[in-house]
Amino acid sequence: MAFDLKGWMQPHLLRVEQALSDWVDAQAPAGLGEAMRHAVLDGGKRLRPLLLLATAEAVGAEGSIAALRAACALELIHAYSLVHDDMPCMDNDVLRRGKPTVHVQFGQAQALLAGDALQALAFELLTPQDGSVPPTVQAACAGLLARASGYWGMAGGQAIDLAHVGKRLSEDQLRQMHRLKTGALLLCSVQMGVACGADVPDTARLALSRFGEVLGLAFQVVDDILDVTADSATLGKTAGKDAAADKPTYVALMGLQAAQRYADQLAQEAMQALTDTGLPRERLAALQGLAGMVVHRSH
Repeated sequence: MAFDLKGWMQPHLLRVEQALSDWVDAQAPAGLGEAMRHAVLDGGKRLRPLLLLATAEAVGAEGSIAALRAACALELIHAYSLVHDDMPCMDNDVLRRGKPTVHVQFGQAQALLAGDALQALAFELLTPQDGSVPPTVQAACAGLLARASGYWGMAGGQAIDLAHVGKRLSEDQLRQMHRLKTGALLLCSVQMGVACGADVPDTARLALSRFGEVLGLAFQVVDDILDVTADSATLGKTAGKDAAADKPTYVALMGLQAAQRYADQLAQEAMQALTDTGLPRERLAALQGLAGMVVHRSH
């Protein structure tokens, strides 16, 4: 029987959305909560939380509060990065997730503070003081998320991106930039899911990390393709902005057809990595479905 990805996603998305709504406090001072909630709620694919929850299920940690908290923390880091990325000092964008960007809606100062507060809240969620998450899991997840979002992760990748506007990168340089800017947080989604499990075999742990790395790269290749082939209404963000800004992309480097072939190749590598985990096929079905969704998505 074919796996029902939408049927699997729906309850998980509802759980994540409700948790985010509960944990991002609307009563934060001076309207800050409203800006934070605008950045996080009612939009986005929630790919990172879904990847984490699917990985947690694959390693036998389904339904754990640790996994839910980690999933929401990931989404908060992702949301903060988008708030800052959209500001005039970086990409200067006006549309995100089909809504005005935070700085357009609330002003630049409030947007900067909202991003800062979302980042801090992510680590607060990972370290509850009520005994619901073992200290070893707290420490593992906090370390993984800090490294993935810092200068050897997302922030470093963004710095490389900004430093190379209008400049040509080799394929290796482009891959490294995206491994940090986009891939690090997607890999972290998988690694944090593994960290929520107990007694995960090394073979499975390594293969799942390889899956996360390959999927992170595939996501960026497809993102570059969609920036050229989709419109703003479909994307929920400004289409064609990378080309307009003369940013290095896989389409600019390889051409559209070669980039599409590369995305297909990466999808096959991701599926092979899942096979190499040695985990039962039924426990990998959600990860397989999400990998297919990443490569074949339209926005």
